Amino acid sequence: MDGELLDSVRRVGSWVDSARRWARAGRAARQRQEPVIGLALGGGFARGIAHLGVLSVLEEEKIPIHCLAGVSAGAMVAAAYASGATIAEIEVMARSMRFRDVARWTVNRLGLVTSERMNSFLKRLLKVYTFEQMRIPMAVVATDLESGDPRLFRGRGDVILPIRASCSYPGLFLPIRWGDRHLVDGAISMDVPARAAREMGATHVVSVSLEAGGVGFDPQNMLNVVNRCIQILQERTQADWRSVSSVVIEPEVAGFGWDGFDGAGQMMEAGRQAARLALPQIRSLLEPPQEDAATRGADARPARRLSLRR
Repeated sequence: MDGELLDSVRRVGSWVDSARRWARAGRAARQRQEPVIGLALGGGFARGIAHLGVLSVLEEEKIPIHCLAGVSAGAMVAAAYASGATIAEIEVMARSMRFRDVARWTVNRLGLVTSERMNSFLKRLLKVYTFEQMRIPMAVVATDLESGDPRLFRGRGDVILPIRASCSYPGLFLPIRWGDRHLVDGAISMDVPARAAREMGATHVVSVSLEAGGVGFDPQNMLNVVNRCIQILQERTQADWRSVSSVVIEPEVAGFGWDGFDGAGQMMEAGRQAARLALPQIRSLLEPPQEDAATRGADARPARRLSLRR
């Protein structure tokens, strides 16, 4: 072979080898990237107190939370924690909270109660009142009543109005006006905001679901019927948020009513127990990812993949 042609072939071969090494190095670097853990807190009104039990275990075990997303009661807890309130401070408020602290009965064709009282309650609960001041990036999900789509609030602006909107359970609370739109409970369009956490940049999402279930359901009033209808809807749409969740924590809170604030201690313990059971899965999210076959060598066996979805 001609000497110049041979040199050219060697240079091309060297470039190819370099490109392969860069590609392998790039894959290895991406795999070494630190995980971003997002916590998605579902709704449940008084049952949202169970979220505090989950947070207490994550804090004790030094599990990092890089972003939070919440709907309804989950939005309250997420905002309080992200604002800098301690779990002990939130617990004190939760144990003393009653329905009258956030709602006032009214006569209106769009609902039975108003949520203006929630303004003063949230100003006592939160340390800061805007998204940009939050200690941990967080998002609140409400539902646009006209389009039916979830409305994600995050980044900048007032946090109190979005929380009120996310807590506006249809049929009970009046919808919240936002510009020319009407907003209601975020759980109507996104029962557990796992997708919102992904949109915030989470590589792994720990979702907390407070489903009450319908076993032995005995309708006592209109609100029981509306609540059960929404539960049925959520049962049929839960596959979506579960599909983007890395770990799902489900505290046993089915025995507590939507206004069961007097069971705060038991609900917190239910959250703690469920979080402890999930700790091995959560810790595995923080482990360095295994190198792929190209990085370890073609003859190496592929790493076993652990499915964390339930």
